[in-house]
Amino acid sequence: MTVNKKADIAMIGGSGLEHIEGMKVLETLDIDTPFGKPSDRITIAEYSGRRVAFLPRHGRGHSIPPTHVPYAANIWALKSIGVFWIVTFSAVGSLNIDMAPEHFCIPDQVIDRTRHRRDSFFDDIVVHASFADPFNAQLRRILLEACRAEGVKTHDGGTYVCMEGPQFSTRAESNLYRSWNADLIGMTALPEAKLALEAEMAYATVAQITDYDCWHDSVVTVDEVLKRMKNNVANVHRVIGRLIPMIPVGRENENPASSALRFALTTHPSCIGAQHREKYELLLGKYVDFEGHLR
Repeated sequence: MTVNKKADIAMIGGSGLEHIEGMKVLETLDIDTPFGKPSDRITIAEYSGRRVAFLPRHGRGHSIPPTHVPYAANIWALKSIGVFWIVTFSAVGSLNIDMAPEHFCIPDQVIDRTRHRRDSFFDDIVVHASFADPFNAQLRRILLEACRAEGVKTHDGGTYVCMEGPQFSTRAESNLYRSWNADLIGMTALPEAKLALEAEMAYATVAQITDYDCWHDSVVTVDEVLKRMKNNVANVHRVIGRLIPMIPVGRENENPASSALRFALTTHPSCIGAQHREKYELLLGKYVDFEGHLR
């Protein structure tokens, strides 16, 4: 498949991320993928000489619950327009007393507690990619520097528990995760990070802390979460404006994410033929020719 080059960088989060002073919206894209439609149309904008794709994870109007976000379609669509660097913004609860509401965190680890989500592109061939470090180290450093440069209290590293939702945790669950030394709890980092890995894209998250979860003798409410998210909008916009010029566009081949599948394919090439082309050429085309041979 020929990539229709539109952008190098993507931002996944809530609606309106692209509404930044100096950002010029160029076009919107309505993309079909072998995995269905993405959450919404993708907005392509230009800032500081860089083209950036913006995708609202839950759709405009926040109509898609975490379990039903079309994660595979979202990542495949971004890959199809040339994106390599994926920055995501997510509201999370804190399991760590030092990570207070309205702080940011750039997590470096994740624990999967989801149950009902497609978490791999490869459902009819075998691909075993290493997921030891789920968030891209180079991109994490850039996000951390951008957040701190904008004066936002930002924690370097932390373990993110990704739960299924849509309900918030029980107190027993919240205390269990604290006993695991987890720091954050949210509903959207997975399978996003796994699929980005399989698409050989650099992925990292800015976790926006909205509450202390229910371990802290409180009850998490939607009103509380939305209030804290609203308070963070200005910080998020400043961070985006700061980080876009910092991303090393043009040096993707130096990042380990660009070759994450080099030794991951287990299925013999003779079993990966034309029947797989539509789904997998974009992801595996540099490794197999879909005529049964390695490249």
